[in-house]
Amino acid sequence: MTTPGPEATSPDARSASAPEAASAAPDDVVSEAVVRFGQIGQMAPAVAHAMARSGGPLRLGAGVAAPPGMVRLTHADTTGVAVPVWPDGATPSLLEEHQVAPMPVERAGEARRVLAACLKCCWRDLTSDPWPGVAAPVELVLDTYRALIGRSDDLMRNWAVGALRRLHESSWVILSDGLVRLGPRCALWPVESFAQLKELVRRLPEPERDELTVVGDDDLVAGVSAAAEPGGQVDGGRPDLDDLLSGYDERRRAELVAAHLVLEHAAEPVPEARFMALRDPAMRRTLGEMLARRGRTLIQQHERWISGYGDATAAEAAAGGGLGESERAVLTLVLVHSVAIPRAEGALPEDTWLSPYPTPVDELRRHTQLPIGELEAALRTLRHAGLLGQVKAGEEAGGYVPGPQFHRLTPVARRRLQEELILAAGPHTPLAAAVRARRSAS
Repeated sequence: MTTPGPEATSPDARSASAPEAASAAPDDVVSEAVVRFGQIGQMAPAVAHAMARSGGPLRLGAGVAAPPGMVRLTHADTTGVAVPVWPDGATPSLLEEHQVAPMPVERAGEARRVLAACLKCCWRDLTSDPWPGVAAPVELVLDTYRALIGRSDDLMRNWAVGALRRLHESSWVILSDGLVRLGPRCALWPVESFAQLKELVRRLPEPERDELTVVGDDDLVAGVSAAAEPGGQVDGGRPDLDDLLSGYDERRRAELVAAHLVLEHAAEPVPEARFMALRDPAMRRTLGEMLARRGRTLIQQHERWISGYGDATAAEAAAGGGLGESERAVLTLVLVHSVAIPRAEGALPEDTWLSPYPTPVDELRRHTQLPIGELEAALRTLRHAGLLGQVKAGEEAGGYVPGPQFHRLTPVARRRLQEELILAAGPHTPLAAAVRARRSAS
């Protein structure tokens, strides 16, 4: 028995549109579990959706409504968070039905088991909805995980701690002061899945220890600022796509919803022939309008399609922040070594940002001059965002290559990234001077 888990929405995880070299990074960077915005009510819905996709659920002040296409999770003090929802109750599990590979999730099995342990510890009253549940000590969750897998060695604990960190970063759980709460994404589990979830909770073993001292673990999640507010209710939001879908019969409407969801969560562009909503020009226009409502756009690569941030929306959303300096430095080096150099040698075509040539970790250590811990944290952030992929070579780590999010570059973003790479790799070359002159003139 399985439970809806983090592989279903990775992504989300959500683009970093920072203004420097690596900032043309194409898609989804998950920052904190919850992102604060004081002017959500005044933000264009498309920008709000882009910010939620790139940074996680939006923090709402007391009485502030969720943007269209999102539900409001209201806390006891009437503040809340806004979380995007899919039309017609669809979930990313549709990818499995259509045999489309989702964005990869690091140690997905481990994350599912740790999330199940969190559900066991936090959902104590099975007569109520799973979210918000109650707070549970981190050590209780780890004990439940150990009882589940039947192992208690340090390696298993390290894997579980890593999974907890990833679940926190993607808003499946919230960690604060040594406690775990179910995160905003758990509030989106459909009611139809509750019976299955209850059976899962009943079958999970109880941990050996009943009483635990709550101790904050600074190494588990650094800089957690989102408190775990008590109480909560799910307030249905305003639909944002119904007017576009209402003109279609049930079959075509389902096709549009499925294509929309697949484009947003697929690991790579999907063939046009697989979806009626991509083959039919009228339906494809509607699909483009659906994506635009949420700050996204259709991107065509020959006879394949995928979605990405619209250029105008990405520029507005960039004001909310993106990749940190360490992440930009690491990503830039990978692009230089894995893309720019092979391209200059004729080993890569001009129109690709994916590469089979990994950048060794030693190269990153030598040229970034970052402390080991900071470098590892930057690599972890970039991997989780899909901006980097790790390549293994036998028993040795082969290095890092650009990740699947680089499929989601618009033509404008591709040109911008190419220019930034020229400035980063050869700032004193005539080509770099031409780029700067052209930008100054425009």
